[in-house]
Amino acid sequence: MIRGVRGAVTIEHDDAQLVLQETTHLMQEMIAANHIEPENVASVIVSTTPDIVSAFPAKAVRTLENWNYVPVMCMHEMNVPGALPLCIRVLIHVDTDEKQKDIRHIYLHDAIKLRPDLAK
Repeated sequence: MIRGVRGAVTIEHDDAQLVLQETTHLMQEMIAANHIEPENVASVIVSTTPDIVSAFPAKAVRTLENWNYVPVMCMHEMNVPGALPLCIRVLIHVDTDEKQKDIRHIYLHDAIKLRPDLAK
């Protein structure tokens, strides 16, 4: 069964090194929490709020060990008034036997505000 594993992280300011560093950190947390192997991943969608323009966070995903063949796409989130700024979101589509309720979604820094019900 393909399941979606969600995650998000915020950065302090738009800086290429921060984008890549925090995206890598988020991915590592998502992978560890859900025991994800890249060969079981169908695709990854990464989005940023429109105030992040310094780097493609998908680059961080593709540089993880054995993730270079996983299809990854980057895009901007909608520019909704009052939305959480400087936020990077990740959605991993993974083939897993885990039940939907057992998937661990990861929210770091201020991104916890997005889904406090799922942040653990």
